[in-house]
Amino acid sequence: MKSIREIYKVGRGPSSSHTMGPERACNYFRSVTPDADSYKVILYGSLASTGKGHRTDYAINCTLEPFPVEIIFDHETYDIPHANTMDFFAYKGGELIMTKRIFSVGGGDIRVEGAPEVDKPEIYDKNSFKEIADYCKSKNIRLSDYVFEHEDSDFRSFLYNIWQVMKDEIQGGLTTGGYLPGGLNVQRVAQIIYNQRHIDERPETRENRIVCAYAFAASEQNADGQTVVTAPTCGACAVLPSVLKYMQEKKNFSDEKIINALAVGGLIGNLVKKNASISGAECGCQAEIGTACAMAAAALAELFEMGIDQIEYAAEVSLEHQLGLTCDPICGLVQIPCIERNAVAAMRAVTALSLANFLTGTRKISFDMVVKTMYETGKDLGYQYRETSKGGLAKLF
Repeated sequence: MKSIREIYKVGRGPSSSHTMGPERACNYFRSVTPDADSYKVILYGSLASTGKGHRTDYAINCTLEPFPVEIIFDHETYDIPHANTMDFFAYKGGELIMTKRIFSVGGGDIRVEGAPEVDKPEIYDKNSFKEIADYCKSKNIRLSDYVFEHEDSDFRSFLYNIWQVMKDEIQGGLTTGGYLPGGLNVQRVAQIIYNQRHIDERPETRENRIVCAYAFAASEQNADGQTVVTAPTCGACAVLPSVLKYMQEKKNFSDEKIINALAVGGLIGNLVKKNASISGAECGCQAEIGTACAMAAAALAELFEMGIDQIEYAAEVSLEHQLGLTCDPICGLVQIPCIERNAVAAMRAVTALSLANFLTGTRKISFDMVVKTMYETGKDLGYQYRETSKGGLAKLF
């Protein structure tokens, strides 16, 4: 597996696949066509279906400016190798000088057709949770130790920066009101949830309220195109930071403990990315929110210093009960149902932590099995339920 740095990326929302990925693709294509004076980009699949709502065209134009760009949304071609496929054309003086097919594969990552991946080395020699767990048990180390054993010497500093950006995105959402752009007139509600006490404000009720407020805050920032951290994607960016911030405040966990938790959460996201997908366009929202929920639950279990089997159970049960979740953003915007899904998944991660404390010894299903199941389920989902805005809520709205 590659570095966990590929799971946690800082960038502008609202979509890692639809804005961050195309932005990187444009930067790459521009670097290999320095003599070009105009461009054409054809978007297929999910990029064609929801690119307007996700501001894909805006990201492309901004990245390739000041040169003119013709952007074509191809809604007719379905025989493509990846749901987020882009064809780039570079021109000089009206003559075509180069073309490339590039895929936005999730989490802001891209892949160039026919090009070897040489810039991102494999730094983990184990590619399943079982392999990693067996190794850690044989060495009597924690999963976080395994991560730091394989990442570079600056990785802790990297995670400290990631944690700061995560806290900033929550704070930004808690201090901003009004309505989100895009035409749906979705009101920002993080402030309301955070400041308005529940009629029955028991400790359990307050926990739900604050976790949800933090999740709404980060998700609303993403929907507004503000800076967020992919965890593992922009659309699922709020699940992990919301539960970690809440638990740090509740239990007074140190930043060092949070960094260890982020390492374990990133490892879980890495395993899903390696063995399945974190792309909603490829496997539905289960790949995004489901993975984020598993990452958050595993991070919480590490925070509370649970054993490796308990961490696995927390991640497994979180992902298992998101299986089949469709990606059906209304009008192609990362707003409805995306924002609420982050809050619901955050609460589910907290529940998974409790279940792991009691039920780990009874489990029959492994995390690796659920990851494989998620990928197969995603491939079986109808095209309209994989970030195309052609099915589900998006169709009936």
